[in-house]
Order: sequence, then C-alpha cells, then structure tokens
Amino acid sequence: MKVGVDYYPEHWDVALWEQDARQMQETGISIVRLAEFAWSRLEPREGEFDFDWLDRAIAVLARHGIEVVLGTPTATPPVWLTHNYPDVLPVDNKGNAHYAGVRLHRCYNSPSLRKYGARIIEKLTQRYAMHAAVMGWQTDNELAANDCHCENCTLRFRGWLKRKYRTLDELNREWGTVVWSGEYSDWEQVKTPLGGSPHLNPSFLLDFRRFSSDAVADFNRFQADLIRKHSPGKFVTHNLWGYPVTADYYDMFDSMDFASVDYYPATDLRDDSKSRMYHGALTLDLTRGVKRRNFWVMEQLSGTPGCWYPMSRTPFPGMIRAYAWQSVARGADAIVQFRWRSARVGAEQFWHGLLDHHGLPGRRYAEFVRFSEEAGRLTPLLEGTTLQHDVAMLFSHEQLNAFQIQPQADGFDYVGNFKRFHTALLRMGIGADVINWRSDFDGYKLVIAPMLYLIDDEMAAKLRRYVETGGTLVLTMRSGVKNMNNVCLPERLPNLLTNLIGAHVDEYDPVGKDVQTLTFESGETHACAQWCDLLIPVEARSIASYSSEYFAGRSAITKNEIGAGVVYYIGTVLDAVGTKSLLRRIATDVGIDCSLDLPEGVEMTTRRAEGKQITFVLNLSKDVQTLSLPLRDCVSALSDRRFAGGDFELQPGAVEILVR
Repeated sequence: MKVGVDYYPEHWDVALWEQDARQMQETGISIVRLAEFAWSRLEPREGEFDFDWLDRAIAVLARHGIEVVLGTPTATPPVWLTHNYPDVLPVDNKGNAHYAGVRLHRCYNSPSLRKYGARIIEKLTQRYAMHAAVMGWQTDNELAANDCHCENCTLRFRGWLKRKYRTLDELNREWGTVVWSGEYSDWEQVKTPLGGSPHLNPSFLLDFRRFSSDAVADFNRFQADLIRKHSPGKFVTHNLWGYPVTADYYDMFDSMDFASVDYYPATDLRDDSKSRMYHGALTLDLTRGVKRRNFWVMEQLSGTPGCWYPMSRTPFPGMIRAYAWQSVARGADAIVQFRWRSARVGAEQFWHGLLDHHGLPGRRYAEFVRFSEEAGRLTPLLEGTTLQHDVAMLFSHEQLNAFQIQPQADGFDYVGNFKRFHTALLRMGIGADVINWRSDFDGYKLVIAPMLYLIDDEMAAKLRRYVETGGTLVLTMRSGVKNMNNVCLPERLPNLLTNLIGAHVDEYDPVGKDVQTLTFESGETHACAQWCDLLIPVEARSIASYSSEYFAGRSAITKNEIGAGVVYYIGTVLDAVGTKSLLRRIATDVGIDCSLDLPEGVEMTTRRAEGKQITFVLNLSKDVQTLSLPLRDCVSALSDRRFAGGDFELQPGAVEILVR
C-alpha cells in the first residue's frame, strides 16, 4: 500500500522543494508523480533540452526516501511545437483548429506530435531508465478520444474504413447510405463526420467513434513501446478520468501494466453536476475491471474542486480520509492525492490541494496525515489482498457510444441505468466485478448484462452457453436491437436473444419520464419509467406485469430456464426499490448472501487473500448511520477493538476495517 501526492516543482521556487520534501516524508508519503505537464520546461525551445531542474527535484525527493512516477508530457504540447507545427492541434467538425494554451490540445494522428513526442519520451526514458528513485511511468494524462477532423485524421479514417469494409459497395451496404442519397461513389468522398449534426448516419458516427478510440489506444501503445524499450523493468500505467467517454478503456489499457484513475467524488453529494462523471463506487469498480486486477488512484480528491466553473463545496470533515479508504476498499494499492500545494497560477488555481495557497497545514491536511499513517500501518495486512466476487456486470463502450448517438427516450442514460443495478447490489452488500462485455465471465454465479443494444452471433452464443452450463443471466430492455454496424436487426426484438429469453417484444413504448407501475407475482408493486417492452412469453414465465395505462396486464419481466441455468429479461427501468427487490430475489435463488440493507452513503466491501479477510465499513455521508452487521469475532485493524456483531454506529465520514 503506497501513499503519495502529485507535485509540480516547476511551479514553485526552488527554495520550497526541500521544505516540501521533508514535510512529505514526515506525513508518510512514499511516492510523487512529476512532470506530466512540463514539456516546455524539459524542452524550452525546439531541440534544446533542460533536465537539470528535474534532476534536482528528483534528488531532493530521493534524499527523503520518496520514489517518483514520471509522466510523459505529451498532454501539453509547448507553444513552440504548436506554432511551428500546427498539425499537432486537433480540428473540430467545423474545420477550426483548437487553440494552444490549454491542455490535451493534440491530435493523436499528427505526424509532428508522434515525431517530437517520441523524441521527448526517448530523452526522458534514456535519462532516468536506471535512476533508483524512478519507480515507473505514466503515459500522457487523462487520454480521451479527440473528435478530430484534420487532414491526417481524414486520411487515416478512410484507411481504417478500407481495412474494415474493403470496398465502397460493402461500406454503402453496411451503413445503409441509400437513405437520404448518402451513397459514396469514390473513396475521396469519404470524410470524417463534419458539421456536428446529430442526424448523420448512425453507422457512420459509430465507426468514427471506433476509429477515434483506436487512435488513442494506438497512441498509448506507441508511448508504452518507447518507455519499455528505454526503461525496461519499470511499470507503465495511465490515469483514466471517468465515464462516460468515447474511447474504449479496455483497448486503451491493453498496453499498460495496470490501470490508474483520477477520482474526484462529488463534494456536493446530492447534486454536483460538475462531478457526475465520477460515479463513486462504480468508477472504482470499472477501473478495477479494466485490467481485472488491483489498480492505483493517481489523483484523489484533496480539497474544493473548481477551475473554469464555480467551485464545489469543500470536503466535509472526514470525507478525504473516508474516500481514500473507499478507493482502497475497492482495490486500490496506491493513493496519490491531487495535489500537494494549491496552485497560485494558471487555470487550476481553485482546484485545491492538501495545502491551501498560504501553504500552512489545516484540517484537510491533518485528515490526509491520519489516512497516511493508517495506510502505512496496515500495509502488511493489505499486501496481496484482492476482491473476489460471484457477480459480474458487463460494461460496453460500444453500447455507450451507440446510445449517445441515438438517445432512446427522455431521461434514458446507459451509464445511469447501469449504475442503478450496481447501486442495488451495493446496498445489499453484494460485491460485483464490472468487466468488459467481451471478456470471459464463465466463473460467475450471476451475470448482469444491461442494454445489449448491439449484438452479434458470437456474443449471443456466449451468453447462451453461460446459461446452459448453470449460470444465471439478467438481460434488459433495449437488448438485441442492432447489429454491430449500428443497423436495426430484422426480426422481433430481442432478435438474436429471443430464443434465450424465451419471449419476444410485441411492441414497446418509450415512456420517458412518464412513470408507470408494475406488479410482481408476489403482489409487490413498483414504479418504472423510461422504457416499457410489452412482452409475449413463449417458453418463459412472466413474473411481473404492468399495472398502468393501456398495457396494464401485459408482461414486463420474464424468467426462462435454459439447460442448467436461468435467464431473466427486464423489459423496463425499475425504480431503486424495485431494482433492489428483484435483484435480492435473484441473488437469493443463486445462493449469494444479500441479507444487508445498507443505508444510503454506507458501503461495505471485502478484500481477501489466503488466510485473511478484511472488511471495510464506510460511512460516506454527512449523517450518523446505524446498521446491523452479520459479522462475528472480528478485530478492528484501526483500534484493535473486538467486534462481536450486532448494531454498529458510524459517525459522518467514519471508517472501520474489520479483520477475520
């Protein structure tokens, strides 16, 4: 277990470096990330390099026992590069180049970015390959698929399409360009989706997103290859920044040793629109699932967020410590706080670090020191532990992109609906692995695969094999709608999945925000919204029917037994209570413990290794919470207090770590 900070020595007077390093050492910091935005200091003019300041900064940190993660600086091309080689800058769908002077202002397909990016990476890695204090590397920063329409991207997109479809006739057929006279007669006519209209061909738009995702994955791979060539034996990671994103993280991280994430939980808690990209526990579970192993948090909330928008609320007392432990509880093996000092210059002056602008320790700093001390003390206990679950949730960037291109109903949101299932499991104390929908899931008792809008024969067969051999599968509305080229399939919904669910969709109603009701066999009634599939069971049994509007009495949820397993099809979006009730029934049937009913803001997770089980109980809310835990004969790793079971009171931001 490692604890660290992000530090920008180039922003501060050299006289502060020694003081900062000494103070970091006193707080238990063992790692610092450096240089990911420092290209202009490393190469102030084309071909002129200055590493002396970085040598000195690393040496100061090393004297205090602190190791360094170096970032490649390609997220911020310097002014000389964008001025002399404007092909570095992305071009928007109106043909306008992005301006320099911000960050992430680079086109992954730019020959100049590749050329000069390779040179600075080679210089860095050659210089620090054998440095004892440099433990590993971070590529770039918060990579995302640029929506770039420059000449280089146009040519590469055309080549990407030629490799996929081979002929224009095939492309026209697969995209259905006959609609609105969109047929191409020459490859030169094929361009990126210019203009930004949402009414462009959806197959065209999805392929462009795939191309953009492939470009960023290739750019990350290009950097990883250079790093490993010149700095063998040291890890390579990247810091993803949340969801939703166009780029497919599973592809982007295929060249990384492990995943890292930048995690800024909402400080407003109830409604923080600026932080909705960070879906709390789901973000951490998604990150763990990228490589299906433990991960790092490369940027963790340290203070009030705010940059080019109004500041959010200050983290409440206990929040920084509690959310750091939440990250550990969900698989983080390193917590790196962003940032050590709050910036006095630049656009991020009000994205607060552990130290405010005056540099004096305060409440947030003291909280971090407490977490750091606890993490250091518990490192031997946590060593080698991982999360092991019976439930998998299948996440798909393909589906996410397709739904963004063609929103299905008022209020319909892929990630939001995915999170609805994840939250229901969390409230019942059920852990889940959130994994790539294409990866292996045979070993799980329960697989939840929401909204498989795009489908192919391979995936349909894989799901059927899983069920036939004893698995329990949950499918939902908007599954089996299209083929992988974003073209509607011709049979009754859910098309390739119809035989699996043992029912078909007679018709559907995108009810949006018009709330409906349904009733289970047991008599339970729950609200639903967004979408209503009206199902006709064939081999399946209806277990819930609508009880509102013209479709009252029509089947809403079915259960079908196939071979040794079971598949459920949920034809609507249940409210939170209904989702939890249904999943509790399903979990009980497959023998998964679902006895907990955790209040909002309370989480419980377990890390395991041979011979030990470590359970984290966290109150991430501002309220005192009381709960009854089914744990016996545990010892608190924080206080050595014995816990015999029963009621448990948690103060706001409280953390308990129980060992069996």
